[in-house]
Amino acid sequence: MSDVKDRVLDAAVDLFARQGYDATSVAQVISRAGVTKGGFYHHYASKEALLYEVYGDLIARQLTALEQILARRLRPADTLRAVIGDLVGSTAASAQRALVFWRELHRLGHERTEEYRRSRRRYHDAVQQLIADGQATGEFTAVASPEVVTFTIFGVINELPLWYRPDGRKQPAELATELADLVLAALEG
Repeated sequence: MSDVKDRVLDAAVDLFARQGYDATSVAQVISRAGVTKGGFYHHYASKEALLYEVYGDLIARQLTALEQILARRLRPADTLRAVIGDLVGSTAASAQRALVFWRELHRLGHERTEEYRRSRRRYHDAVQQLIADGQATGEFTAVASPEVVTFTIFGVINELPLWYRPDGRKQPAELATELADLVLAALEG
């Protein structure tokens, strides 16, 4: 990402977090970022496009990491552990952005909302298939359906921006290990 794009995103996240999407103008974002109007519009066609990018960048990075993890063709348990580790780490690193996005998601128009849902669905489907494959080979028990296990994993991770603090007692790697251990203890039961 370019320096201008980073500054605009950082300014927008800060303003959206403090005063909300509706109360934040493009002019305020431009002023906070210290960029020109042309610099803003070079990267973002609208305030809605900017809001989408607040989280769109994270989900794009997470999908790329998922593809790389899956390409390693590890055992299902090792793959799931790596996926959880990446999700927890990347979500914790972008916790404020994720929190702003979740709070303001309803401000996106239909097209952007569908784009977001398609990206999340791709990720959920891949994890669900990983669990189903592990159950089919007998590496995982059928203690719960692949759907419920997937919802559980994402439920915990999606809530992380609400309670995670970088200066808290546990770092992302520790949280990822505990979540992976919990899920795998149930699946490998």
